[in-house]
This record gives sequence, structure tokens and C-alpha cells, in this order.
Amino acid sequence: MNERRRGAVRSEAAHRSILEATAALFAEKGYDHLTIEGIAARAHVGKQTIYRWWPSKAEVVAECLLEGVLLPYQFMPPTGAPVRDDMVDWLRGLNAFVTGEQHAELFRSLVAAAMDNADVGRMLRAKLGDESVMVQRLQAAVDAGQVRSDAPLQEVSEAFAGMLALRVLSRAPAEPDAAERMVDAVLGPYLT
Repeated sequence: MNERRRGAVRSEAAHRSILEATAALFAEKGYDHLTIEGIAARAHVGKQTIYRWWPSKAEVVAECLLEGVLLPYQFMPPTGAPVRDDMVDWLRGLNAFVTGEQHAELFRSLVAAAMDNADVGRMLRAKLGDESVMVQRLQAAVDAGQVRSDAPLQEVSEAFAGMLALRVLSRAPAEPDAAERMVDAVLGPYLT
């Protein structure tokens, strides 16, 4: 079956502009105040262009997540030291990032977007959980002999993401040694 998209062919420049505008407005205003009209104005495209490609703001946000436009580079764990040290440093930095008021609001908005749209939830899980760079970093540690091969990498990644999410949602500051305690509690039994 030959399925063809109705309407104009997607312009890559307009597509990128829409994703960047969505990410910028999402960071500035949050999900609840994000509108297709605002995205169109920021991206310098018509609303009809956005609706032709995405049926709702949740789908635009989902594509931003999928394309890596929405979540910043801080989600990449380092790879230079032993895995325990890398995870501690990464969690410290990420915790400081996500508990900053501007970024905390972004993550609370992501939760709202995920509740509004199951695709956003699935993509958020992929970015922070089962397909995440965290799982890839942990797999590299397994391959390097730093982590036991029976370590439940997905669950370890989800535990770290859950800790960060709980801090953001509860607005609770992290204690100075929280990253060390979390890494030791979750990953410690699997370190070689």
C-alpha cells in the first residue's frame, strides 16, 4: 500500500525551527502554557504547518524528546573514570541542574506532558530509563569488568532517574552526600 502524506513536503528548516521553538518555549513557560500559536510565532511558520505534521502540542513535545532537542547534554554520563566515580559526579551535577528552579519546572512540565500523552511518557522512559545513555554507560562498565554481568542495568538506570524525579517533584534539596549514597545503594552490590 502506498501511503502518501497530504499537503506540502516537510521543509527540514521549518521542522527544525518548530522543534527548537517548542523546546525554548517549553523551557520558558512549561507544558501547561505551551501553545501551538506560540510555537508557530516563535518558529515563524503558520499554525497550519504545525497541525499538518503534528496533531497536538504533546506530539511536538514528544518529537522534541525523540530528537534530543528538549533534554540537555547534562544527561550524558561521563566515561573517563571508574564507573562509581563517574556516576557520583554525574548524579551530583544532574541533581544540581534539575533542582534549579528553571530546570525543575521543565521536568515538572515533562511529567505533565507524559500524563497528557502516552507517547511522551514512552519517550521520556526511553530517554531516562530502558534505552538511555545511562544504560549504555553501565553496559560499557560491564564490558570493562567494572560492573558484574548480572547487574540489572535498566533497573539501576530507572532508580537513578526516579531519585532525580522525586527530588524535582517534591522540591526537596539533596543532601551533600546523596549522590554517593545513591550510587552505593543501587550500584554498589554490582561493582567488581
